[in-house]
Amino acid sequence: MEKLFEQISADIKTAMLAREKVTLEALRGIKKEFLEAKTAKGSDGTLHDDVAIKILQKMIKQRKESAEIYASQNRQDLAENELAESTVIERYLPAQMSDAELEAEVAAIIAQVGAAGPQDMGKVMGVASKQLAGKTEGKLIADKVKTLLTK
Repeated sequence: MEKLFEQISADIKTAMLAREKVTLEALRGIKKEFLEAKTAKGSDGTLHDDVAIKILQKMIKQRKESAEIYASQNRQDLAENELAESTVIERYLPAQMSDAELEAEVAAIIAQVGAAGPQDMGKVMGVASKQLAGKTEGKLIADKVKTLLTK
């Protein structure tokens, strides 16, 4: 994942030269979070893929939640800025699963766990969260699990 850290550093320079304010802010935010993770207590000084992906997903979720709050307060300018930053951050995530791929994966996990109905959602979510981490958002996984278990 050090390559991703170096890529972001290079992209910061490019954004500075191009005077892309939103991109620059988003990239600086990513770099800050990565540096904090690398130097956190208990860290071995390297940034592993799974940790970096979780950081990126968390940042995207924060931006989208902020955008919703701004939109509800009629601050469209701030909402658009947050959404633009989340778009920049999404470029560094691995390709996300399509709805059909997600449904197939969740159906396979339900069969594997032997879930019978909504009461087994916790069992399915435990396995699904681990297997699908970084491939799609947790909320989408939960929605799909709930939909398939209530059929």
